[in-house]
Amino acid sequence: MASNFDLSNLALKSAFPSNTILTDDKGLPSVMVYVPKFKMSDVIDGASDSTHPAFIVDGVEKSGIYISKYQNVAYNSRAYSLPGEDPKASITADTARTYCENKGEGWHMMSAMEWGAIALWCMKNGWLPYGNNNYGKDTRETMYKGIPTYYNSDGTIARIATGSGPVEYSHNKQLDGIYDLNGNVWEWSDGMRLVYGELQILENNNAADSSNSKLASSAAWMAIDGTTGELITPDGSGTTANSLKLDYVSSKWKWITGTISATATGSGCTFVNVSADTDVCDEAKELLYALALLPSDTTQDYEGDYFYANNADAERFPKRGGCWRDGASAGVFYGNFNSARSNSSTYIGFRSAYYE
Repeated sequence: MASNFDLSNLALKSAFPSNTILTDDKGLPSVMVYVPKFKMSDVIDGASDSTHPAFIVDGVEKSGIYISKYQNVAYNSRAYSLPGEDPKASITADTARTYCENKGEGWHMMSAMEWGAIALWCMKNGWLPYGNNNYGKDTRETMYKGIPTYYNSDGTIARIATGSGPVEYSHNKQLDGIYDLNGNVWEWSDGMRLVYGELQILENNNAADSSNSKLASSAAWMAIDGTTGELITPDGSGTTANSLKLDYVSSKWKWITGTISATATGSGCTFVNVSADTDVCDEAKELLYALALLPSDTTQDYEGDYFYANNADAERFPKRGGCWRDGASAGVFYGNFNSARSNSSTYIGFRSAYYE
C-alpha cells in the first residue's frame, strides 16, 4: 500500500508541485497543499517584516505548513482531505479537533492564524475565491455548480462534493489550490475565541501543537494588550485592563481597549466596516490583520464578506468561510463568532492541517 501511495504522490506532485499526499498513523492518505512561510510585509503593504504567526509553532519558525486541499471527511474518528466526498458536518469543535489530532503528531485542526494567513495571501494575490454560497453555486455565477451531496428539506442543494466546483473555488484560481474556503460548510477554526467580547488567542500558531491544551480552563489562552500588542493574562470575565475587545457601535463592530459600551448576542456588519479605536497600537492591529479580524486595506470591499459576532456571552468559538446559504456574505474573510464550541449542525464542518 505504501508503494502505491508513493506512486500516487509522485504523479500528483508532477502535475501540482505544491500538492502532496500525506499519510497518517493508519497509513491512510490526505491530499494537502503546501504553503511556504511568508512575512507580514509580503501580504500587507507597509506591514512589519515579521514572519506571519501561522508559521511559528512553540517559538520555532516553520518553513511552511500543509493545509487540507478539501474540507474534511471522517473515517474511524480521523479527518481526511479527499476529493469528491460529502464533507463531514454536524460536528462540534472539540470532536473535529480530536479527529484531526488522532492522525498523529503534527496534525491539527486548521487554526485561526492559518486561516488568516491564507486570507491575506488571497487578497495580496488578487483573488478572493468563489464557492458554494448559493444552494450549489456561487451567488455571482449562473452556470457552474458542484456535485450535490446533501439536500435541504425543500429539495434545494445544500452541500456539494469536495473539490467538485470549478477552479474559481480554489484559493489561487488554479487546480493546485485549496478548495471551498468560501461557502459549502462553515469551518471551525482553532486557537482563537471571544470571552464576553474579549479576544483571546493561543500565542502564534501554538494551536497547531496538540500537546497544548485547548480546553476552556487552559492557562495558555492569552488576551492582547491593545496599547502595546503584548500578550497578557486575561481576568476571565472579559474585562482585562487594556485588552482588545469588540464593541458594537452604530451597528458596526469596533476593536477597543476600554469598556464595552454596547453588547450584542449576535449582530454583524460587512468586514470592511470593522474598525479599531484610535488608541489601538500598530502592533495590536497587526495581530488583528494576521487573524483576518480587521481589514488592512479599507479601499477594498472584500467582496462583501461579513463579520458576525457576540460580545455578550461567555466563550464563543470561531467559524470561517460561510455555508451554502450565505450568499455574498460568505468568503475567505467571513467570520462568525457567535457559536459555542458545542454547536453542531449540518452546515458546520472543519479542515485539518499539518506541520513538520
